[in-house]
Amino acid sequence: MMLSARTQLADLVARGFEGPWKHARGSFTGEARPASVLVLFGVLDGLASTHEAQALAVSHDLDVLLLARATTLRSHAGQVAFPGGGADPGEDAVQAALREAVEETGLDAAGVEVLGTFDPLPMPVSNHLVTPVLAWWAKPTPVRVVDVAESSHVFRAPVADLLDPVNRRTVVLRRSGRTYRGPGFLVHADGTEHLVWGFTAGILDALFDQLRWTEEWDQEQELEL
Repeated sequence: MMLSARTQLADLVARGFEGPWKHARGSFTGEARPASVLVLFGVLDGLASTHEAQALAVSHDLDVLLLARATTLRSHAGQVAFPGGGADPGEDAVQAALREAVEETGLDAAGVEVLGTFDPLPMPVSNHLVTPVLAWWAKPTPVRVVDVAESSHVFRAPVADLLDPVNRRTVVLRRSGRTYRGPGFLVHADGTEHLVWGFTAGILDALFDQLRWTEEWDQEQELEL
């Protein structure tokens, strides 16, 4: 019997998640600040992928919540990300992730079932140590851009579309004499095409691999930033 997506996600938390990088890229300047992101999966009526996913647990309407950062931000401007941010004093990782998600997307946290947390992942570029909080949207509520100074678009991306080989890319970034290559996903939402890359794409790529949802794709197909 095939386990549901929610059950597979919960099982992944129970057995442990190996993050997208075993070693930090770069080094921290001073003490790293704690932060969290909410990796929120759910099912939304009316939002359906046309791609037939190979993993039976991935239904046409299984999705994940994402947002595009405002292009005016000093850090990670314009990038697609999970809701999240730095922890306030006294907050744990779950509290920070839920608060940030409410502030950024307007969701009702009462409908979110937290499945667990993964080990913190280093993000030296912003001097944060980021804890991914995996959750299931038991009672979905509408989402929107709450603060235009923070986000330009809030949307739910069908997981089957992310897994579709035609939407996979190897992202290439050349900066300061170095070349970064990492996973990327093209996603269409509300008539807009977004590229998911960097930290967020790394988490999704690792999650899909360990859930055995990943479909074979052409890693030689590169997209330069």
